[in-house]
Amino acid sequence: MKGTTLLLSLLAAFQAFCQNTPTERQLIENTIQLYFDGWATGDTTKLGKAMHASCHLKNYRDGKFTSFSRSQYLGLFKPHARPKNLHTQIVALDITNNMGSAKVEIINEREIFTDYFNLMKTNEGWMIADKVSTRTPHKTSGANPQKETILDGLKRPWSMAFISEGEVLISEKEGDLVKYNFEKKEKIKIKGFPADLEDSLDGFGDNTGKFEVVLDPDFRTNKYIYLSYAAKDQKGRTTKIVRAVLENESLQQIKVLFVAEPYTSQRVHYGGGMLFGNDGKLYFTIGERIFTEKDEPAIPIAQNVEDKRGKIYRINPDGTIPKDNPDFGDKATPGLYAIGIRAAQGLTRDLHTGKIWFSEHGTHQGDEINVLEAGANYGWPMKTTGKYRFAEFAPKPIPGNSYKEPVWSWLQTVAPTGLHVYWGTEFAGWNRNLLVGGLSKGSVWRLVVEGETIKSAEELFTDDRLRIRKVVQSPMGKLYLLSDEVNGKLIRVKNAGL
Repeated sequence: MKGTTLLLSLLAAFQAFCQNTPTERQLIENTIQLYFDGWATGDTTKLGKAMHASCHLKNYRDGKFTSFSRSQYLGLFKPHARPKNLHTQIVALDITNNMGSAKVEIINEREIFTDYFNLMKTNEGWMIADKVSTRTPHKTSGANPQKETILDGLKRPWSMAFISEGEVLISEKEGDLVKYNFEKKEKIKIKGFPADLEDSLDGFGDNTGKFEVVLDPDFRTNKYIYLSYAAKDQKGRTTKIVRAVLENESLQQIKVLFVAEPYTSQRVHYGGGMLFGNDGKLYFTIGERIFTEKDEPAIPIAQNVEDKRGKIYRINPDGTIPKDNPDFGDKATPGLYAIGIRAAQGLTRDLHTGKIWFSEHGTHQGDEINVLEAGANYGWPMKTTGKYRFAEFAPKPIPGNSYKEPVWSWLQTVAPTGLHVYWGTEFAGWNRNLLVGGLSKGSVWRLVVEGETIKSAEELFTDDRLRIRKVVQSPMGKLYLLSDEVNGKLIRVKNAGL
């Protein structure tokens, strides 16, 4: 028995060590982030730590070649406040043994800097060995968004995740998980989806089927993808979150991470939105799973921390619970991060600030946009900006509760779904704006954001309405939509004003 206990302890310690040990990709990202931070504020200490002593920086512009040594380059910087509208990102990263290369972008209000780094791992860690750079002014033409259908014949597509610029995974709510190759114009079905999937029913109001597909941040190395879907058993159906290895167009080594029990007969409000935060944790939404407030128990579902439904969760990629999650009490569902959720589906992360935004379906009106906050209570069904489906519903106050107000709510029904914080140069005037798809009447909304305040809202494509399920950008910044139709479409949004 002692030997077994010791073995289990050693195994647990080893697993904890592996979980907390950063990958080579994460180490390189840390070095590049150090460079970004130094560049943004003129901090030559941070810049110097990111660059090897032998580093040279080169560019060729206006017919002239220039080269700077590390010390000459650092001499160009002076301390300054970080610009408000600065965006930095790693576009591509490749690693072989102790060598690597990266393409990065630094975008400000006037122009975009594109840098190509060669990196090497030394006794001091990963460092930038050399850099070539170019800059491109933003296009000044106005935004004139136009749609181009890239792929049709999709069966109510729900989500998409780019493997590369040329390949994307698409989940069809009423169909398959597929991989699409842009160059070959080839669509391949991914085999091995979990057998307990509950299919959708024809007709209005059924939300059942496949939902989100998300890549692991270290997908190139571990091939992990994460899926949410409506699962069934003899008692009914519910939302399930799983992880799988994607190998040879097949899902393998499927691991269940979360089951939103209880299984019920309801076919609505599953939630299923997922994303990875800057912290490497997996966030996901679980809907309240009832259609009308008439069916609420004495303690409403979304307010009961012992009930898995009507919540937002945060877990480690292997399904374990982060130690720094908010504390909702001893009886609370493990992994709980926020409560008071009715039917949230869309989650997105601001690449600049790391803040997570989410959309929330109301009943009659009451559609909302919120910023995710650890431990927050978003109020449903104690309060709403809309109306209840069961007009006589009057929830009893819960002593001690406080509720977070939405950042934005619409006066009409929008049915907001997948949302996205825009970055890039094709629609330069949209940088840091929220783009939100809507199912009601079919729409895309552009919300102008300052901090956590939405200053204005513009509805796009009012002359060409489609039910929009997802808004997303490719690794190179191209803007795409998924339309929620029986003949669903993958749509590229181009700026015809350029």
